[in-house]
Amino acid sequence: MTDPIHSMQLAVDIVLSSRHPENKIAATLFKDGVSLSKTNDWPPAILEKLGQDTRIGDSSGTIHAELNCLFHSAFPTAGASLAITDPCCPNCAKCIAEAGIQSVYIDHKGFEKDFAVRRGDEFQDMSLRILAHAGVSLYEVIRKEHKIRLIYEPESGYIPPEDNQIEIRPCRAPLSIPTLLQTARLVKVKHERWGCALATDIHGKLWTLVASAHPAIGYTHKDIQKTDGKYDFILEPVNRLLMGAARNGLKISCDHLWCSVLPSPREMVNLVGYGVRKIYIGDMGNSKKPESYPAYKTLESNDILLFEDMKRS
Repeated sequence: MTDPIHSMQLAVDIVLSSRHPENKIAATLFKDGVSLSKTNDWPPAILEKLGQDTRIGDSSGTIHAELNCLFHSAFPTAGASLAITDPCCPNCAKCIAEAGIQSVYIDHKGFEKDFAVRRGDEFQDMSLRILAHAGVSLYEVIRKEHKIRLIYEPESGYIPPEDNQIEIRPCRAPLSIPTLLQTARLVKVKHERWGCALATDIHGKLWTLVASAHPAIGYTHKDIQKTDGKYDFILEPVNRLLMGAARNGLKISCDHLWCSVLPSPREMVNLVGYGVRKIYIGDMGNSKKPESYPAYKTLESNDILLFEDMKRS
């Protein structure tokens, strides 16, 4: 079974196994009779070498439950659904939209938790708006009563505008560093922050992915609002690559990923959670935010994530 109430129960059944001491969250990704449940957690390399309390720049070292599901999905996430024990943060909302998730279900008890109450404005002002613009349906699940309450549903036939889709193309060259570097050399994008990667499908066929930083699906640069808080409406290129691969049932090769600048700290943590050990950087002296520099030093000095400076190569 993969109905929403059953899927939510699968998430609730494992939520206490989360190693997070305060905010234990779980999610179930489900589609066509198949499901996957994960909690929020620290990637093993970060947990073993840095522990739970070390900050990675301005980011925690944890992978959120929603992304933990998306990273490990064995099926294309386009058209899939997510059942989550708690309201999702704006960063997860952006990734959920990019991964092509069709419906999100949130346990009613999640709205009552202290963490959710304190962060409720971020969910209402950003997460909900991001999901709505992307055409994602949102529901509240009351498990004991076996009820599902509609929070938001897009208009019939709504298709979110996308003016800068991820480029995904078949590749006849071998899976190799020269193929990655040649892909990077041929990329023509207007944004200074972009990335590319090599990925394989279930048949072993090779694909190239190219993405630049861009507002969440359904938004354009001209219609997003500036925010002064922790979150914004821009999805960075590395996260777009990871989500684009999940949407299409591809697995990014953990040794073949390029970014034009230093990724954000949150992107770096997500890379470690995905299993990436090394990333090629076009310009180590450039980044979206200054916190990327201490983050990269923390990860590289502890042999968690290595950064190859292509300007020096």
